[in-house]
This record gives sequence, structure tokens and C-alpha cells, in this order.
Amino acid sequence: MFGNRDIKESILAVTAIVRNRRSFAFKLVASALMALIAAILQAAGGVIPGVGMLISPFSTAPIIISVLILPSYGLLIYILTIFLLLLIQPSELIVFPFTTGAMAIGIGFGLMLFNKVWKVITFSSLFLCIGICFLLYLFQFPVLGPFLMEFSVLNIIIIYLCSLVYCWLWIELVLRLLPKLVNPIKG
Repeated sequence: MFGNRDIKESILAVTAIVRNRRSFAFKLVASALMALIAAILQAAGGVIPGVGMLISPFSTAPIIISVLILPSYGLLIYILTIFLLLLIQPSELIVFPFTTGAMAIGIGFGLMLFNKVWKVITFSSLFLCIGICFLLYLFQFPVLGPFLMEFSVLNIIIIYLCSLVYCWLWIELVLRLLPKLVNPIKG
């Protein structure tokens, strides 16, 4: 089954290239650039009507890549992206830390900690589901519109199942594209 394949060797082989062969200055500049890219992609949802909402989910990718390079850099980029969003597009500030950013941290750490795809999907979807539930039920922010605003077990199950599918799509995308992105860096 696709969810039971072992991913640890492929992730470690890809991330070892950047971890071991690049200087501290390269990693720091790359981290700042990735935070800027994540902030610009997330801000697209508020700046460009319509199309921007299709672009903003891609702010997940730079954070996932950074967590895989070095987990502390991933957390640094997550925090730096939040600060950049405060300057660029404050309206996206409440959504990013609890949804897109939290899911990216969950996927990145899941890929580092677990060796099976289904474990990574389960782990990262918990991050996304908890973030969405915080926005919906704690802050009363309608991140999903008026749908699912009422607190119930059925609504949480629906949110978690949607989070599972969304995280699965992102993990498949990362597992397919990461080796292709890192190959040009080998040189």
C-alpha cells in the first residue's frame, strides 16, 4: 500500500546534501529567503483577489523544506514568516500560524521523525486539525466560512478527515518534488 512505504532513507539522503555541504551563512541566507517566499505566497491570498487564494497554500513548501534541512531553521522560518506577514498582509496573520504554517511544521517534523507515510499523514493532520479547531472554536474565526462553526464531535471528525486528505496531498507532493529540487544543489 502507498501509505506503508518506507521514506526515511530517501528523506535523509536528500537533506544530508544541504546539511553537510553548506556553510552557516548559506543556510542563514537561504532561511531568510524561504521565509520571504512563504510570506509573499501567503500574502497573495489577500493581495490578489481570486487567484491569490489558489497561490497562498503554497506557502507551506518553504517551511517544509526548511524543517527538513534543519528543524531549528524550520521553526525560525515559521516565526520569521509570521513577523513578515505582520508587515506585508496583517489580515493573513491569524490564518497562517494555525493552518498553513502549523501543517508545514507538522509535515516537516513528521518526515523527520517517522519512516512510514501513514504515520506522517496522521501526525501532520493533527497539527492542521488542532489549528483549525483553535480558529473555529477558541477564537470564533470562521476560517471555513459559516460551515462547521458549531462545536460537535461530528464537525471535528469532518475537519480531521479533510485534514488527512489535504496533508496526504502535500506529503505526496513533497516526496515527489524534493529529490528533484535538491539535485541541482549537489554541485
